[in-house]
Order: sequence, then C-alpha cells, then structure tokens
Amino acid sequence: MFTDEALDSVSVQSQWRISQQSAQESRSCQTRAVHRAEAEVQAGSSSTCCTQTETQPQEELLLQDGLELPGLRDFLQRVEDTVVRELVRNARSHAFDEFQVNWEDHRQRVSCLHFLQHTSAQERGLHVTSVSWNCTGSVIACAYGRIDDGDWSTERSCVCTWNLDRRSLNPKQADLVIHVPTAVTALCCHPEQPALIAGGLYSGEVLVWDTSRTQDPVLVQTGMSADSHREPVYTVAWVPLQKKGEFGVLSAGSAGRVLLWTVDLEQARFVLSAAYALVPQQLPHSSDSSFKARGSSTVGVTSLALSPWDPDTFLVGSEGGLLLRCSFSSQTPAAVPPEGQSVTLRAPAVFLFKPRSGPVHSIHCSPFHRNLFVSAGTDGLAHLHSLLQAPPLLSLRVSHSYVFQLQWSPTRPLVFAAATGQGEVQIFDLGRRSLRPAATIEGGADQPATCLAFNHRNPHLLAVGRTDGSVGIWQLSHDLTEQGPRESSQLEQIANQVAE
Repeated sequence: MFTDEALDSVSVQSQWRISQQSAQESRSCQTRAVHRAEAEVQAGSSSTCCTQTETQPQEELLLQDGLELPGLRDFLQRVEDTVVRELVRNARSHAFDEFQVNWEDHRQRVSCLHFLQHTSAQERGLHVTSVSWNCTGSVIACAYGRIDDGDWSTERSCVCTWNLDRRSLNPKQADLVIHVPTAVTALCCHPEQPALIAGGLYSGEVLVWDTSRTQDPVLVQTGMSADSHREPVYTVAWVPLQKKGEFGVLSAGSAGRVLLWTVDLEQARFVLSAAYALVPQQLPHSSDSSFKARGSSTVGVTSLALSPWDPDTFLVGSEGGLLLRCSFSSQTPAAVPPEGQSVTLRAPAVFLFKPRSGPVHSIHCSPFHRNLFVSAGTDGLAHLHSLLQAPPLLSLRVSHSYVFQLQWSPTRPLVFAAATGQGEVQIFDLGRRSLRPAATIEGGADQPATCLAFNHRNPHLLAVGRTDGSVGIWQLSHDLTEQGPRESSQLEQIANQVAE
C-alpha cells in the first residue's frame, strides 16, 4: 500500500534577496610616474697662502754702533769659563731628580665646601661628638652629645646624616635624623655596607642602625645585661671576622672593658664573642715607665685603634695616660671577680708605652707603615710612636689646649690632622723641614673642634665637628693629598729612628 519513491529537488531563487543586494563594480587609478634627478657640486681647486718675516741675526743688533753697552763684551769674556763650569756641574747634579713641578696656587690650602647644621641640636646646646663617612664617601654621619658633662645624663640626642651628592642638599636640614634616648659618644660607619652605622651611647649601650629602614632604623642593640657596658662607650669599630665578608663590632668604655660583638640578624640581637678587661696588676712593665699599679679597679679606656697590618693587634689609651698594645688572641684570664658574663674576661695587654701626663683622647695607626701610630690627649702634643719601643719617636706641639682627635691622611704617608680644644684643626706634614703646621683650619676658642674624619673615597674632603653643633666639610689642596715621590722612603727613615 505504501512504497518509497525518490523525487528530484526543486529550488526557487529569492527575488527579494536579489533586489536587496547592491551593485558592485571595480575601478582603479594611478598617478603619473615621478621623475627624479640627483646633482652634486664640488670645489674645483684650493690654495694655501702663508707669509713669514725674514730672519734677522741677533749678533748684528748687538754689534751695531750705539747699541753695545760699555764693558759688556769684556765682562762676558771674563765670566764665560766660570758660567760654563757651573752649567756642567749642574748638569751632572742629582739634586732635582724625580722632582715634580706643581703649578697650583697654594695660597689657599683649605676651603670650606659645606657648613652643616641640625637646628634642633644646636638649640639644645648639643655638641658633635663623632663624625664618620660611609663606605661610598658620599654620606657623612654625625653624632650629638656632650663632652663637658661629667654627671650621668638622660638628655635625648640624635644621629644625623647628609648625602653630599644630592642636588637638593640642605645644609640646615639633615637627610635623616635618628632620635636616641641618651647622648651618643661614638660612631663608626660599616666599611662595606653603606646603610649600617655602629654607635656607642653614654648609657653603655651599643647599637647598629640601618639607615635604609626609615621607620625603625635600630637593627640590633645590646640593651642592659651582664654582658654589656655599664659606663659610657667611648669607642666603637667594625672588626673583620674569620669568615670572609663578616664583621663584628668592637666597643670600649670607661669601665675598662673591651667587648667584641657579633650580629645575629635572624634574632636581631648582639652576641658577645670575646671580652677583655684591663687590670692594673696585669699590665706589662717597661723600664721607661714610672707607672705603678694601685688598687684593683680596671683601667678606664678612652681611645682605641685597630692595626690595619696585623688583625691580632689593637691599641688602647686610658684615662690615666696609659698607652697599651693589646692582643685579641690573649688567653690570660683577667683578675676580676665574675659578674655573670657569658664569656670569660681576658687580659689583652702585651706592651706598655711611655705613659702620658693625662687622658689619651685619640690613637690612629699609620695606613702606610705597620709599626707607626700617633696619639694625643690633654697635654696638647701629638706623639709619633713605633710599636717596637716604649718612648715616642717624635712629639709635636699641636695646641696649648686639649687635642680631641687626630688621624692620618689616607693618601699622604707623612700627613696627619689634629682637632684641638682651641677650635683649630692643624694639618702637619712630617716631610717639611719645619715642624709647624702645613695648613690650619681656623676656629674660635669658644668652638672647640671635637672630632674629624678624612674621606677615604674622596681624600680631598675632611669633615670637622665642633661643640657649637656644626659640621664643616673642608676641601684640601692637591699638595695635601697627592703623595710625593720620596714620601714612603722618608716615612721609613722616621720609623727606623731610635728614640732618645
């Protein structure tokens, strides 16, 4: 009934769709051909012209009538042999061998580049107690406190930094101000990390600030414990440790303790690595010394210096005028009663130099000779010492007042500078025949120069801090910073002298 059937498909084209499509045609056009031409021009010929006067012999002018001076010919003939003999003698002389002419005008050997001030510190009458350049040589850090306050003080102070390479440098506004609960007595920038600064406080604390952390710059601090100082800390220094690239902090205070701290960054704390105590009964004796041990108290440390040549050696100056060479590797226990320290106190002194008549404020080892160092204090003299003998090799009168700090030049082996209580900074050159200062930075007697620091990256710069709260940045001339050809040999001759 039903069957499948295949039918052809039928399609019907839409007339409406065809009516909606727009008619399209293709057209094209082209511009006419662009004609180009190149042309060049060149000078056809060149010519050079010059002129010159005729040579006129000098002899003819001298021999003309009326121009010859009476007796001149006889005089020249009479002295000819003498002059020739002296010229030959001078040609064979070695008096000016290796002499280098410096045509610079030396009338101004020092000039002030910047006069830095922190208004808040000056209004409170704070003194600049220490200055230090960071390892890049662009930032100067200064500590504020008091040098004339012998009583215990809780007055707040600060540490300020200025970046001298900034275009927007404001001498009256520090780039960074770190507020400190008590006076800052010592300051030292890290030798490799430009943001780290170690400081010692009047309260006995030791701190490390990280200037890259503006909100909380305190990286680590000792606090008050059995291991820490209990008297003012007068010196801090970064000491290279056995592991390459690591540094510890060495601190010394008026209680006679010298402490070596390592920094534990994970726990943000100091760890006491070694401790030393200077006890009068354990000090070495010297035939040139009249020092006699009295009592059992320790020797108050006022200054300290590290030897750049021997990592085991450090020098210590005391309140009583003692000057000692000490050793980090000493294993002799210090004769002091135990007070709960985490490490055993050791007696480091191995050699006693001739004592001074008053406190030793500053010591600095020569960067050019392993045996030489300078010291100064309340006697107003700068003493040049050799590590090999007790009496000084040379003593120079620097001031009729105190000498607060002195430091060798980083580029001139024979030059050092001294900051005095009369406000002057005296720069001495041991290569000069005269022992008078080679240059002087003037200052008033009411503005003693308390500290100074050469810039090791830019040796033309010298920073000077004063009791009026100001820091002067001085530029030194080339003759105070450029080493002479025979300077090292002259320093060696001085070191080989035997003290009288």
